[in-house]
Amino acid sequence: MIVIAAALLGAVIGGMTAKRRKGSTADIAQYATGYGIAFALLGLIVTIVIDKAVL
Repeated sequence: MIVIAAALLGAVIGGMTAKRRKGSTADIAQYATGYGIAFALLGLIVTIVIDKAVL
């Protein structure tokens, strides 16, 4: 669940960042994808750390 939430949050932040910088539709999509992947990776790491800490 953390991974999905982080990916969605990253996509929203990436899209807003590109839009604020006056990017085209392709720029917005690329930023949203890049941020989404980066945040999903961070969410995965957080999930693994929490799992190892609990067990």
